[in-house]
Amino acid sequence: MRSTRKLARAGAVACLAFVTYTVFTGKFRLPDLIAGVFVAAAVGYLFADFAVSEPGKLVSPARWAKLMLLAARYFTLNQTRAHASVIWRILNPRARLRPAIVKIPYSLESEYAIAATAMFITNAPGTAVVDVDEDERVFYVHWIDAKTLDPEEARSSVSKLYEEYCKTVFE
Repeated sequence: MRSTRKLARAGAVACLAFVTYTVFTGKFRLPDLIAGVFVAAAVGYLFADFAVSEPGKLVSPARWAKLMLLAARYFTLNQTRAHASVIWRILNPRARLRPAIVKIPYSLESEYAIAATAMFITNAPGTAVVDVDEDERVFYVHWIDAKTLDPEEARSSVSKLYEEYCKTVFE
């Protein structure tokens, strides 16, 4: 049973490593693909216990659909709004900025979900996670135009949507 679980974990990591290898090398010749299989198998075996806790989650169509929805929304709607807001502030000399470091609580368990949420917050123009306090379960976020200093209100404005998606995908 233990070896089957290890094999499933290694297989999941190896598949991801192989796809990453082929995308980044851009070579699809037989020797390159064979090398990719061996490298991916080694990476899968070495990192399986660290990277995957439940391999069955990797093949869940609902999780992949949610991830695609998150990516589509994030890279179109959310990024467009955030960039437009920052551009407006730069071009409008009368715009009052209220920069602040805001404490934003999170309810995530998985390290992957926490890291992904922090990445989404940081990649949005106007916000950047400057620290994660895992004991208090909060992000400290530099917000270029803080609408509020209340942690729950800030969570609703900055991270709640990303948290919900990341919880579905990674936990």
